[in-house]
Amino acid sequence: MAKESMKAREVKRAKLIAKYAAKREALKQAGDYVGLQKLPRNSNPIRLHNRCKLSGRPKGYIRMFGISRMQFREMASNGLLPGVKKASW
Repeated sequence: MAKESMKAREVKRAKLIAKYAAKREALKQAGDYVGLQKLPRNSNPIRLHNRCKLSGRPKGYIRMFGISRMQFREMASNGLLPGVKKASW
């Protein structure tokens, strides 16, 4: 499970990205790269990590479900994901 401070950092980054998205797009269209450099670094969408919604784990993330591979496997074994059949795990 991820630390609470790491989860909070990701939430803070997501807010910054949303705040500066329009300004960043306008600067890109204008070709003002000096203005882009003056924006906060964490306002760049590249710096945002995908994390599991249940455990906060950054690795083994499955985009379609929004959870990590371990949570996916656990939920599939318990029958919580419809349409997923257990193979030879």
